[in-house]
Amino acid sequence: MDWAANKALREAARDGDYGLVIRHARRAIGLTQRQLGEACGLSQSAMSRLEDRGVGTYNMNLLASAASHLGIPPNLVGLADYDRNGNSTVERREFLAGVAAIAATPAMPQHQAPPPDWDSGQAAALRVATAAFRRLDANVGSRDLTDAVQAHLRLIQRVAAQAPDASHKARMAAVGSEAASLVGWLAWDMADHGSARTWYGSAIKAARTAGDPLLAAYQTGSLAQFEVEAGNTAEGLRLTTRARRQLGPDLPAIAAAWLASIEAIAHATTGDERATERALRSCEQHTARVPREDPPPWPWVFSFDERKVASCRVVCGARLGRSWWKLTSSEITAALSSGHEKQRALLTLDVATGHLSTGRIDSAFALATRAVHDGVRLRSGRVVERARAFRRTYTSPTPPGIVRDFDTLLHDTYL
Repeated sequence: MDWAANKALREAARDGDYGLVIRHARRAIGLTQRQLGEACGLSQSAMSRLEDRGVGTYNMNLLASAASHLGIPPNLVGLADYDRNGNSTVERREFLAGVAAIAATPAMPQHQAPPPDWDSGQAAALRVATAAFRRLDANVGSRDLTDAVQAHLRLIQRVAAQAPDASHKARMAAVGSEAASLVGWLAWDMADHGSARTWYGSAIKAARTAGDPLLAAYQTGSLAQFEVEAGNTAEGLRLTTRARRQLGPDLPAIAAAWLASIEAIAHATTGDERATERALRSCEQHTARVPREDPPPWPWVFSFDERKVASCRVVCGARLGRSWWKLTSSEITAALSSGHEKQRALLTLDVATGHLSTGRIDSAFALATRAVHDGVRLRSGRVVERARAFRRTYTSPTPPGIVRDFDTLLHDTYL
């Protein structure tokens, strides 16, 4: 689309009203606020607040994400490159084209001055590339992604090594932290727990180097989530406490809701029903506050809504395995509406566990079979290992045919 021909959009860009630029572009290509918000990991109300912000300070990562989805040149939303004196340059870099240009550029000799467009343009381009890999993770096998993401991380490290001063190094450390966290996530999905823990640790160290408490708390929470899923619940709870301390008393509602969900699953894993309920209530209360707050600063740019609360309840129900645990059909439907196929397969196994606990064997193994097929298609070791754990919860000297078929499927699965 020829954005230069859109007079209203160009005027909004000239005035610095980048939210209005997003609105004009969104309407021009026929997207609703909800559709664009979902693409960017925001609620409809958060996208509305972004578009209504007017002239002022913006979260540049949200602008980068929205502009990338809409196909807007970055200069139209203020994502210009800058020279060493902080002045905007005339030539602006396209997001992913910038990454390609960096990769094609030979290493810079130590005595040579850094290029004038070194700073925010490269960082923004590299962050957008990381976000693109995260979106691909929803329905692309981790084994197919991991080489590309590790090469992306090496590129970030090479660019960071050329940083002209401490400020630039800190900025690139933040970019590297998010990429390292993604590598850890992919290792986790491949059931490589040792590598996952190492990469999450690297992400935390890089966040500290960046001097960003919010990013450090996010990465600490990510490691907490991993430890809980790996069965190290005490360590996971200790890490969520540390993440809260890093955020301080004014932590965003979305962060508080996410950390409470991790705690709920940790308590459910240990069978502590009362603590699970307390954490779930806290999660629900914080989630209700999310739409009333401004979009949080990076890296809290994923959505946390009623669907995520429902998903947390499904997981807790499966972990507790108690007959008192009741889930409504609407909660189960909401939990399984995730567009992230790997997460949906894991939740399907949790729903299957709920069916199994109430004696509905055919329904349980039919759901589990579907989840395994998805896990094999996506080559997710995490899904297959969860399926094996599900199978161990059922014992019978004379299993029915659907269980024997499930056993054959698992025995023939090699990732």
